[in-house]
Amino acid sequence: MIQGFDRHYLLLRATSTAAKARFEAADWPGAQRAVRERIRFYDDRVSETVELLRGERADEADDATWQHAKALYIGLLVDHKRPELAETFFNSVTTRVLRRTYPTNDLLFVRAAVSTESIVSEPPNYRSYYPRDGGLRAVLRRVVEDFRWSLPFADLDRDVEWVVRALREHVGGEWPAAAPNLQLQVLGSAFYRNKAAYVVGKFVNGDDETPFVVPVLHCADGSLELDTILLDEESVSILFSLSRAYFMVDMDVPSGYVSFLQSLMPAKPRSELYTAVGLGKQGKTLFYRDLLHHLHHSQDLFVEAEGTRGHVMHVFNLPSYPYVFKLIKDRFGPTKRTDRATVMGKFELVRDVDRVGRMVDAIEFVNLALPRARFSEQLVAQLLELAPSTVDLDGEHLVVRHCYVERRMRPLNVYLQSASPRDAEAAVQDYGNAIRELAIANVFPGDMLFRNFGLTRYGRVVFYDYDEIEHLTDCVFRSLPEAPTPEAELAGEPWFGVGSADVFPEEWGAFLLGSETVREPFLRAHADLLRPAFWQEAQRAVAAGEIVDFFPYPDGVRFRNRHA
Repeated sequence: MIQGFDRHYLLLRATSTAAKARFEAADWPGAQRAVRERIRFYDDRVSETVELLRGERADEADDATWQHAKALYIGLLVDHKRPELAETFFNSVTTRVLRRTYPTNDLLFVRAAVSTESIVSEPPNYRSYYPRDGGLRAVLRRVVEDFRWSLPFADLDRDVEWVVRALREHVGGEWPAAAPNLQLQVLGSAFYRNKAAYVVGKFVNGDDETPFVVPVLHCADGSLELDTILLDEESVSILFSLSRAYFMVDMDVPSGYVSFLQSLMPAKPRSELYTAVGLGKQGKTLFYRDLLHHLHHSQDLFVEAEGTRGHVMHVFNLPSYPYVFKLIKDRFGPTKRTDRATVMGKFELVRDVDRVGRMVDAIEFVNLALPRARFSEQLVAQLLELAPSTVDLDGEHLVVRHCYVERRMRPLNVYLQSASPRDAEAAVQDYGNAIRELAIANVFPGDMLFRNFGLTRYGRVVFYDYDEIEHLTDCVFRSLPEAPTPEAELAGEPWFGVGSADVFPEEWGAFLLGSETVREPFLRAHADLLRPAFWQEAQRAVAAGEIVDFFPYPDGVRFRNRHA
C-alpha cells in the first residue's frame, strides 16, 4: 500500500511540475488535459493496489490482521513527508478490499495517526525576503525572478512600480519598507491554472500579516507581465474557490503549503484548501472528519433544504452546517427523461471541466453513515419515499448509499423574492454573466431556471443543478420557425420538428422573465442570450480551440486597465 501511494504521488507531482513548462509554452489545451488526467490518477493507483492485495487474498484476512497491518503502516509514516495523504490512500484501498459499509477507527484512519506539524521540506515550502536588503522594489523584483520562468518580462520594472503603488493605496500611505522586521514570505512553487501563474505569499510585519497574490500572464508578443496584486482575504479566498478548476502546484510537503494558505485565509477549511491544490481525496477525508466533529458538538436535525424541491435530486442539510447533501431519487419528475447513470455522468462532467467560478464543486460519497437520531421524522419519511434504494436504516445509523455534498448557498429564486430592486438587478446581471462564462467554457446549463442557481457568501451567482448540463458543442441552437397559421401558434404541440439536442433560446424569456424587476435588467444587459446567434458564436469559438481568459478578480483591478 505504501508503494502504491508513493507511485501515485510521484506521478501526480510530475504532472504538477510540468505545469511550469506548459505555462512557458502557452500550451493551454495541454494544461486542460493535464487537469482532467490528474483527477484519475488516484483511482487508478487505488485499483492497482486493490487488485494486488486481492491476489494475495487480503480480503480473506480477519480484523486482527488488518489492525496489525494498520499499526505497521503507521510505522512507515513516521518520517514520511506526506503521511496524511498516505493515510487516506490506506482508507481508500482498505474499504475497497473489505467492502465495508462504513468505517471504524480500529481498521481505518478515521482520525489522523501521524502529525503533519513541522515536516521539513527540501527546498523549504516558502522563501523569505527582507526589504531592508536593497529596498522594496528590488525585493519584489527578486521575488518574481526567483521563479525562473524562461520567458522575459515585457517591462518588469514598470510592473513592480505598479505593485508598489497598489501597496501604498492599500495601506493609505507609504508601505513600511524600513521596518526592521518586515519580510515577504513567498511559497516556493507558483500556482498554475488556466492561462495564469500565481505568486502566493504574505507580508509579515511584527504581528501584522497581509496576504498577497500576484497573477502572471502572457502578453500578445509572448512575454510576461504582472496583471495585478490581490491584497485582502476575500479576494484571495475567491481565487481559491472550489467553483473553479484545481490548481497545479509542485509541493514536496503538501501539509506545509496548506498551513501557509490557511494563514492567508483563516475562514477557509483545510478540506477545501487540499481540494483546491488538486488533492481532492484528502479534502474529502478532512470534510468527513469535520462533519463528525460538528455532529458531536451540535444538536439540530437534518431537514429538507431551502428552495424548490427538484425533480431529480432530493436535498437535505443540517441548518448549523454550511453544506447540503443531494441524493438521486428513485423516480424522477414527469418532465425529466433521464436515469441515474446519466445524472452521475453529469457530475463527472462537472468534475472534469473548468468550472470558471460558476459551478459548485461536489464531493461524492458512497455508504455515508449518519446518526439516525439527527434526522427529523419528516425527512426520514421523505427519503424512504423518494429514494428508498439509496437509504438504509441500520440500527443507530441512517446509511446513505450514494450522495453528493456541496457548499450551501441561497437559491437565486428565493433571494429574488425578498431582494431590494438594486440587489435584484445586480443578481440578475450576474446570472447572465454566469451563463455567458459557462458558454465560453463549453458548458450549457440545460435548465436555466433561477432555482438552479445560487448566491455564494460573496454575492456571486453560481450554477448547482447538473442533471441537464451538456457540453455546448453537443447542442443545436435554433430560431423558432414562423407559425404557418395563427391556430398552429396557439397549439399545445409544436408545428415543427424538434430534435433531441435542439435548443430554442427565444423561448426562455417566457418562463424566466415574468417579473418586471427581473425582465428589465436582464434585457438591458443580456438580451443577446435569448437569440441563437450568441450561442452559435460561442460554439464556433470552442470548436476553433479558442481558450478565453477567466479572471477570478474584477477587470477594474488589473494594472493594464488602472494605468491605461
